Amino acid sequence: MRIVSRLLTSLVVAWGSVTATFVALHALPGRIEDILAGDVEYPGLREAIAAEWGLDHSLLAQYFDFLFRVFRGDFGTSYVLRQPVIEVVGSQLLPTVELALTAGLLALLIAGGLALLTAGRGRLSREFSSVLELVFASTPVFWLGILLLMAFSFNLKWFPVSGADGWSSIVLPSITLALPTAGLLAQVLREAMEKTLDQPFVTTVRARGVSEFTIRARHVLRHALLPAVTLGGWLIGGLLGGAVITEKVFGRPGLGTVTLGAVLTHDVPVVLTVVLLAAFIHVAASTLLDVLYVLIDPRLRAQ
Repeated sequence: MRIVSRLLTSLVVAWGSVTATFVALHALPGRIEDILAGDVEYPGLREAIAAEWGLDHSLLAQYFDFLFRVFRGDFGTSYVLRQPVIEVVGSQLLPTVELALTAGLLALLIAGGLALLTAGRGRLSREFSSVLELVFASTPVFWLGILLLMAFSFNLKWFPVSGADGWSSIVLPSITLALPTAGLLAQVLREAMEKTLDQPFVTTVRARGVSEFTIRARHVLRHALLPAVTLGGWLIGGLLGGAVITEKVFGRPGLGTVTLGAVLTHDVPVVLTVVLLAAFIHVAASTLLDVLYVLIDPRLRAQ
């Protein structure tokens, strides 16, 4: 029941995102056809845009037409690039998703490893880990990326400076994006694990002769994941936002390059599509995390 309720809520949030985008477009000063055309000038363009977007209809009719267009995956045309927007954005979506997923998995591994090694240990190891996590979480992505480029690309020449050819090209960008996320996540995981280690069931498991590593990895870490999942929406937003910056630092293709180019050329249809896509990804990820929350904690399934 909880999952069904969350799915319905997600649909409402997605609808609200589309509605907010429509309102924002119409709240901009000037005529809609001029806004959508951007800096492009050629005869008949404004008239074609007005016909394509149904601007001669009532505002309510335009709204429902906008909803149906988004539902069909029709985001209009990039008049600057003279291509359907879905093709422009779709061709750059995979590199961004690849980078965000790789960085997310790496952040989980780093944070989980730090939490497993330091939770409930001595004061010295805990303080060292806390300082390390604080440094990770406080370091700006662009600055960290430049440092890694200088060390491992310019000097040691272990990894390429730019591009997205082969596995080696994603190593430095994923580390750059993963470390700040891992710093915050490790703090949350370690604190949750230390609270869980004091629970009576841990004493019971120890009394059965189970090894300390098994207790931490199999029992304690699972309970500690709940606060981390709660942060999931924020972490995903950070990965997506950081991916845009990281792509520019490392010269990678992706939504960051597309978005920056669209902003500079006033390519409004592309900007609107990227905004909507980011909102949909947030909604989908939050829904998935909510389902995962129920799977991690079976007590929630009856709610």
